[in-house]
Amino acid sequence: MEAQLKRGLLEICVLATLRNSESYGYKIIKDVSKCNSYIGINVISNLKTLEANDCVTSYSVEHNSRLRKYYKITDVGLNKNSGISYRLESNK
Repeated sequence: MEAQLKRGLLEICVLATLRNSESYGYKIIKDVSKCNSYIGINVISNLKTLEANDCVTSYSVEHNSRLRKYYKITDVGLNKNSGISYRLESNK
């Protein structure tokens, strides 16, 4: 159960980070790790899951001769994030 809770929290943090602006993997890891020490490679696998569930989309941009993968929240992700935020507010 604890692992599921951590995955859910991580998903909320990633979607909340992308709600503010689109971003790339390493920056998302840095932003999310400010509020949760359980991070690392889990963010990347979480992003892949969110992309498979149409919550985020991705595109690549060349940066310093390397490709950087950017992620952007979709309407599905916004609705999911809004629903979670609403439920959290309702339980206060």
